[in-house]
Amino acid sequence: MGKLLKPIKDVGIVGYGAYVPMYRIKNEEIGRVWGVSSFPIREKSVPGLDEDAITIGIEAARNALKRARIDPRLIRALWFGTESKPYAVKPSATVIAEAIGATPDLDAADFEFACKAGTEALQAAIGFVGSGMAEYAMAIGADTSQGRPGDHLEFTASAGGAAYLLGPKGSDTLAYFEASYSYVTDTPDFWRRQHEHYPRHGNRFTGEPAYFHQIISAAKTLMEEMDYTPDDFDYAVFHQPNVKFPLTAAKILGIPKEKVIPGLLTGFIGNTYSGATLVGVSAVLDVAKPGDRILWVSFGSGAGSDAFSLVVQDAIEEKRDLAPKTMDYVNRKRYIDYALYAKARRKYIL
Repeated sequence: MGKLLKPIKDVGIVGYGAYVPMYRIKNEEIGRVWGVSSFPIREKSVPGLDEDAITIGIEAARNALKRARIDPRLIRALWFGTESKPYAVKPSATVIAEAIGATPDLDAADFEFACKAGTEALQAAIGFVGSGMAEYAMAIGADTSQGRPGDHLEFTASAGGAAYLLGPKGSDTLAYFEASYSYVTDTPDFWRRQHEHYPRHGNRFTGEPAYFHQIISAAKTLMEEMDYTPDDFDYAVFHQPNVKFPLTAAKILGIPKEKVIPGLLTGFIGNTYSGATLVGVSAVLDVAKPGDRILWVSFGSGAGSDAFSLVVQDAIEEKRDLAPKTMDYVNRKRYIDYALYAKARRKYIL
């Protein structure tokens, strides 16, 4: 039995949408406060006082529906991946489903797996549609990431998300999944215990035994099982905790950085955690041509990766302009200082 995850029926993306808050803080401004002069990225997005993971998920879901052009009541499952849910006990998925008009005839749940909660929801949605249990299912990844004041995570932890509405592969799907693969190990690189406001990280575990081991293992296994090489892919999107890691992963796999750059948004909006690769892929879909193949590999601390092979279809040409593009949100920005940032992110809670 092969290692690939393939449903009975082919599954495609009917609609997709992203959302990134407009507020930004430059890394040099954070560095000014903490006496740091070397920065992993240029700037990052900051949620407004009236924004959280739920509102980000709602905006992304609405954009996905604009491209899908279907009645939201046809959606039979809505799964929301996040590690910054507003409620400790109360589903966020039900709020999003209600806001987009998808209730009450659907399954709704929140998914957790650190930064790959969004693709974990996507794997489930592929299986739900691919088994024939549902015509349409939506997977969302969104976060308003946390970083302790002065910690290096504060320079990258940001806000944003994306939504993908899946259905049976057909002429109305703008891309379809050839196959997927998931790889997980128990690697304690990053965690947050109950009642703690900020996450902790295992420093030396973050890179080699965590991020790179999971990403490379998942990508290599997917390609080997499909008998593909890096040359078979036109784009590659890897999880983006910073700018260096995904480019290093691409180099290890033999993928030129030119194939990674279109989906590499971390330098401008930071690490959107559960929404990171979902937002990156949405940026790629905004520019990809029919027939292009995308290698999509997420990463979640704890640790694991989901890898997908996605092929773009003709419907992309007519659907991508039906909603705001990802770069529209990236380029829509208003800079704030550390004082306003601290207020918006409640940094007075240590």
